[in-house]
Amino acid sequence: MKEQLEAIRKKAIEAIGGAEAAADLESLRVKYLGKKGELTAVLKQMGGLSAELRPVIGQLANEVRASVEKAIEAQSAIVSERALAARLEAETLDVTIPGKKVPQGHKHPMYAVLDDIKEIFIGMGFEIFDGPEIERAEYNFTKLNAPEDHPSRDWTDTFYLTEDSSVLLRSQTSPVQIRAMETHGVPIRMISPGRVYRKDEVDATHSPMFHQIEGLVVDKGITMADLKGTLNTIIREIYGPETKTRFRPHHFPFTEPSCEMDIQCHKCGGVGCPTCKGEGWIELLGAGMVHPKVLRNCGVDPEEYSGFAFGFGLERLALGQYKISDMRLIFENDIRFLEQF
Repeated sequence: MKEQLEAIRKKAIEAIGGAEAAADLESLRVKYLGKKGELTAVLKQMGGLSAELRPVIGQLANEVRASVEKAIEAQSAIVSERALAARLEAETLDVTIPGKKVPQGHKHPMYAVLDDIKEIFIGMGFEIFDGPEIERAEYNFTKLNAPEDHPSRDWTDTFYLTEDSSVLLRSQTSPVQIRAMETHGVPIRMISPGRVYRKDEVDATHSPMFHQIEGLVVDKGITMADLKGTLNTIIREIYGPETKTRFRPHHFPFTEPSCEMDIQCHKCGGVGCPTCKGEGWIELLGAGMVHPKVLRNCGVDPEEYSGFAFGFGLERLALGQYKISDMRLIFENDIRFLEQF
């Protein structure tokens, strides 16, 4: 039996020394030291030995096991070093090779227009105010002089969040103007850009979610001439000095008198096309002199102060600025479209 154990030790150590991979070492460990391994098979024969030989053979078996385990551990270290060396050689970087160009993002066309507009208004002495998108009907409608039966308050037009119609997704940024007058006071020159929500059908110029910029000026002696002059200056700063505009009478509950401002269609030059629905003009914004009731609702005396307000869609400005024919392109996040800007 001594000869068997020594033979196992010699054969195992030789085989382990020639192993090239961790998997090979594991196979050799199972072959010689496993439950069904060669060393275990020899030890099962110890029952037939005399009492004097059992301790001797047992000690020798333990020495063989220890020798094999030590050989496996030593060879495992060698195999690991070889694998690491091979990996380092395979993954060596040539630092002289030019790196790969990482694509750089850029500003979305709509937000590029927004930044330009902010600069224009700030240059004219306006401040920028922000407000909540989840709004109370009191600020979205009531304080803006919108009666209870006004069509804009209907469930078919507005996204309400409560059954009693008291909380909603704001349909305009006008509530920010109310909050600004209450907290800032007058005189005031401000704009309030932000997202608004209306139940509009999606088409080339409409979306149920869009961005609006509303402006407000309240001071002593403000007239309709100030409103028209301000808006014409802003539009020509955005689209160029040759931009053609027109004002049409309209009605808004929060302004009196009220008007709408159009620009000549940037796509067809006034001839008529799908973008302007054949009219040659694109409605850009609504405006007017602030209604006296709105001023009173904010604690401002309409006998002493007057003002004008206006609101326009940011997406429509972007359409005109970049000659985009369909508003849906702005929201679809098509890289082929966005990479043009």
